Amino acid sequence: MIQIHNSLSGVKEPLVPIEPGHVRMYVCGMTVYDFCHVGHARSLVVFDVVRRYLRYRGFRVTHVRNITDIDDKIIERASANGESIESLTDRFIKAMHEDCQALGVESPEHEPRATHYIAEIISMTARLIERGYAYVSSSGDVLYSVSHFANYGRLSGRKLADLRAGARVEVDEAKRDPLDFVLWKKAKPGEPHWASPWGDGRPGWHIECSAMSVALLGEHFDLHGGGMDLKFPHHENEIAQSCAACDSTFVNQWMHNGFVRVNDEKMSKSLGNFFTVREVLPRLRPEVMRTFVLSSHYRGPINYSEENLRLADGLLERWYLALRDVSPEPNFAPGPATQRFIAAMDDDFNTPEALAVLSGLARELNAAKVSDPQQAPRLAAELKSLAAVVGLLTVDASSWLQCRPAGDSLTAPVTSDQPSLSVADIEALVDARRQARAARDWALSDRLRDELLSMGVIVEDGAKGTGWRYR
Repeated sequence: MIQIHNSLSGVKEPLVPIEPGHVRMYVCGMTVYDFCHVGHARSLVVFDVVRRYLRYRGFRVTHVRNITDIDDKIIERASANGESIESLTDRFIKAMHEDCQALGVESPEHEPRATHYIAEIISMTARLIERGYAYVSSSGDVLYSVSHFANYGRLSGRKLADLRAGARVEVDEAKRDPLDFVLWKKAKPGEPHWASPWGDGRPGWHIECSAMSVALLGEHFDLHGGGMDLKFPHHENEIAQSCAACDSTFVNQWMHNGFVRVNDEKMSKSLGNFFTVREVLPRLRPEVMRTFVLSSHYRGPINYSEENLRLADGLLERWYLALRDVSPEPNFAPGPATQRFIAAMDDDFNTPEALAVLSGLARELNAAKVSDPQQAPRLAAELKSLAAVVGLLTVDASSWLQCRPAGDSLTAPVTSDQPSLSVADIEALVDARRQARAARDWALSDRLRDELLSMGVIVEDGAKGTGWRYR
């Protein structure tokens, strides 16, 4: 049985879907005013793997990942660019989809946009007012009354008294409590707005996810995920809104992925260590990014650094080297490694342990190619099959090994085209070396080998002839 660490209870709990065999899962998505960065990439990959693994284990999964397409930052960015909000959000939604495709992140079953759920947002806000959990402030905004929700702070472990002690009261004092938050914002001149019973306005951020998740998954569903930074106040506020509006438990289990640091520092534009997905992927192959993300447990922090990316790259290289020149058996019988893989993933999606199982299989495969060639196709099939569960080893081994890296650094964005040998040039030098070896001209053979190595190409002589790969 799959065990998941529930952020709400603080302990691992068995996954028992409300509807047997069907997992309903909501994950907070992007606010589309800029490109996805490596922190977003971690969340996207983590919950893509969760979805893939649940399906592998036989569950039907309904995965909802929302898009916030109305927000203060969106309005400010569109105004600064001199473009419409629709033009801005459509452009970055398209870019997000391109990044997801590059990272091998599968599309969710539903990808709702906040502006398409205004009616549901207004309806939930009205229900909260009717039930005494919300009020229209003197400023014209509709605010949620935090003090009316008894369990506020349970998810994040924060106490109202402590939160109030650190809160600053709004200048206009429109709030009854400094912790009260906006459900519906009164329209300002020049801003997009929709009609509501409280006047023209637009939704607050938190109410969007409550309304969309309930509309698509129901008032009570199985899993809710997102980054650790969303636990407070966003997810805390979602619980307060949804439980109060629907008289339901809302979500059974909460999952939060940890932060991404860059070279052991907080990622920040001001520190110059802020990388978007599309900046790094030209020199960092997507499977390297996935392997890097999965090499640490999803709940812990992860350090984006040259060293850690090279470790991930090296891990993939060893797996692809093991698979090279072996045809996987079509209908293989899973071995003990499959059970170890399942045991690791059943334990709160322990991907580091699952990757260790893949490394063990690669070692078995290398040994079998020498001592028991008949077992090699089965082991290759098992390695490929298990790796596919987490979205890895998806390309041909020779193609991977002969794919030129974009540069020496895996963390710095590509800034210019770098001259390099073409594949045809490499093949010509390798062929010249084959001819030198055939003529027993060892001096020329060694010189050509060293020349290729100096350009990052490793020549390998084996029983099946001479091959090559990038270092």
